[in-house]
Amino acid sequence: MSSITVRNSLEGRFGPPRDQRARPTCLVFAMSDAHAAARGPWEDLSCEYLYYHAKRRDNAPPTTGAKPLFARQALEQDGQPVEAGWKYLDALPADLTQWAPPTTIGPVFRRASTLLAGGFREAWNTVEAGMPALIIMTISDAFYTPDGNGVVNADEAPDPTRRHAVVAVASGEHAGVRCLLTRNSWGEAWGLQGSAWLAEPYLEPRISLMFTMN
Repeated sequence: MSSITVRNSLEGRFGPPRDQRARPTCLVFAMSDAHAAARGPWEDLSCEYLYYHAKRRDNAPPTTGAKPLFARQALEQDGQPVEAGWKYLDALPADLTQWAPPTTIGPVFRRASTLLAGGFREAWNTVEAGMPALIIMTISDAFYTPDGNGVVNADEAPDPTRRHAVVAVASGEHAGVRCLLTRNSWGEAWGLQGSAWLAEPYLEPRISLMFTMN
């Protein structure tokens, strides 16, 4: 039996977890999932298309992660088609001149986003109000192995070199500690079939940026 007391869950708006594999695309996966949940009903959106346009905007190699400013601009101005329009690639082509959207991608969906001020409390209040919160954070060793209840709550120093993006999709409590259920992009093998509860003491000092879809 789970020891988590769930307060408000938005999981029903989301589909199965996705897997970014070895590419630095966590931010566009989190944004695509938050976008798909905001559109409803659930339909996978093309992470490849969003990443492509975010990297075109920052003029940086596609072997590096997307910057939040440019990814948000890409989603609002370039948008993204459904996954079938440009399916996610396990790896980039050796010849990067061949990395480009297909000539036919279907309808493109655009969405603006709004920055959230503050830390854990703001993310908690956003989820309690019925909106997923996209969180850019630093992670530590404990993040890779949530406990048997799917909780991450470890006394480890924040490491600014390890940055990641997740989506908070539920609020709850564990042993008197507030937690946010976060949806990851590492497939079903991580945590509780792709999600884990991040405890307030763990998450609070690691939050660097948050936003929600309009």
